[in-house]
Amino acid sequence: MIVLDFEKSIFELDSKIKELRNLNTENLGIIEDIKRLESKRKKLLKRIYSELTPAQKVLVARHQERPHTVGYITALMDDFIPLAGDRAFGNDLAITAGIGKFKGISVAIIGHEKGNDTEDRLKHNFGMPHPEGYRKACRIMDIADKFRLPLLTFVDTAGAYPGVGAEERGQAEAIARCIERSLQFKNPIIATIIGEGGSGGAVALAVANRILMLEHSIYSVISPEGCASILYRNPEKAPEAAEALKLTAQDLIKFKMIDGIIEEPLGGAHRDHAAMIKSVGEKLKAALLETINIADSKSHRHEKFLSFGRRQN
Repeated sequence: MIVLDFEKSIFELDSKIKELRNLNTENLGIIEDIKRLESKRKKLLKRIYSELTPAQKVLVARHQERPHTVGYITALMDDFIPLAGDRAFGNDLAITAGIGKFKGISVAIIGHEKGNDTEDRLKHNFGMPHPEGYRKACRIMDIADKFRLPLLTFVDTAGAYPGVGAEERGQAEAIARCIERSLQFKNPIIATIIGEGGSGGAVALAVANRILMLEHSIYSVISPEGCASILYRNPEKAPEAAEALKLTAQDLIKFKMIDGIIEEPLGGAHRDHAAMIKSVGEKLKAALLETINIADSKSHRHEKFLSFGRRQN
C-alpha cells in the first residue's frame, strides 16, 4: 500500500504487527502483543483521520488505491452494458458509461475512470477526459432521456485534459455542452464525488439533483497547486491554498453546495474497498428513491444551481 507522509507512524505499527504474525502465533505473549498493537493502531488511525488538514485530505482524495468508478459499477450494478464512443471522433476511456440495474432499478451510469495500475492509468489518461469523453456523456444522457432512466454519475478527476489536441477539438465547448445537457435532462441525476473533483472537468458530471461526497474527497474550481501558482506565485503554498479554497466535503456541506457526506472506513476508502462500496450503495439507493419522487427533476435542478450564492433572508 502507498503510504502518505502523515501515515508513517501507522506504517511502522503495521510492520511490527506483520513481524509478530510471522512468528509463533500460538505463543500467548505474542498474541497479546498483537492485540495491543492493533488497538494502538486503531486509535492512531482514528486520531489522525479525524484531524486531517485540507492539504492532507487532498492527498487522501488522490490516493491511487481508492476504489474507482469501474469498481463501484462492478460491485453495485447488475446487467451492466458499457456504451462507447461519441459518434463524432472516438471513444475516450477516461469516461466510463453505460446502462444497467441498480437495486432493481434501471439506470444510466457515467463516471470518470483513473485506472488501477500504471498501464491502466495511461490507458484511461489518469481520468482526465478529452472533448469526446464529454460528448460521449451527452450521448448517454440522450439515451437515458429517451428511455426515462435516472442517471448516476461518479466524479473522480483532476480536471479535463489540457492538451493541445483537446483544445483544438473544443474542450471548453464540450464541457459547456455537457453542463447544458445535464440541466436539460428530464430525469433525476445523482452525482457522487468519490475522490478528486477538479475544475470544470468535474462540474460537467456533477450538475445533479443530489450531490454526495465521500468523507475525504475534494471538490474545487482549481487544484491547490494551480491556485497557489496563480495567486501566490509560489506552488509551494499549495497547503495554504487548499485551506482557502474550502474544498473539503465538510466545508461544502456548510455552504450547501452538496447534499450529503458518505462516511469512509477508518483510515480512508483505500483501506477497505468493500465497506466503502457498500456505504455508497446504501446512500445512492436512499438518494435515488428520494429523487424519483421529485415532481419535476429538471426544474428542481435549475432552482438548486440558481440558488448557489443567493442571499438567504
